[in-house]
Amino acid sequence: MLQPGLTQEALSPQHAFVVQFRANTDFALEQSHGRVEHVVSGRATTFTSFDELAAFMTRVVTDLRRTTAEETTRPHVYDGKSR
Repeated sequence: MLQPGLTQEALSPQHAFVVQFRANTDFALEQSHGRVEHVVSGRATTFTSFDELAAFMTRVVTDLRRTTAEETTRPHVYDGKSR
């Protein structure tokens, strides 16, 4: 169930990640170890801290936004095929 104010668009799979934490993760001590994967692109990495986890997610989302912006500003070239 969505929280009030959230729409399906806000929860796009383009911004979805799977995060797996290893058994030795200790949230109370802010120690994290695991693997993270971007659902759509398949880009993945391991991490040994919350900072590394956040840095990876930030890079992926930033790259996605950059690519999307480039695609929307690129002029359309007609390829001769009808849609």
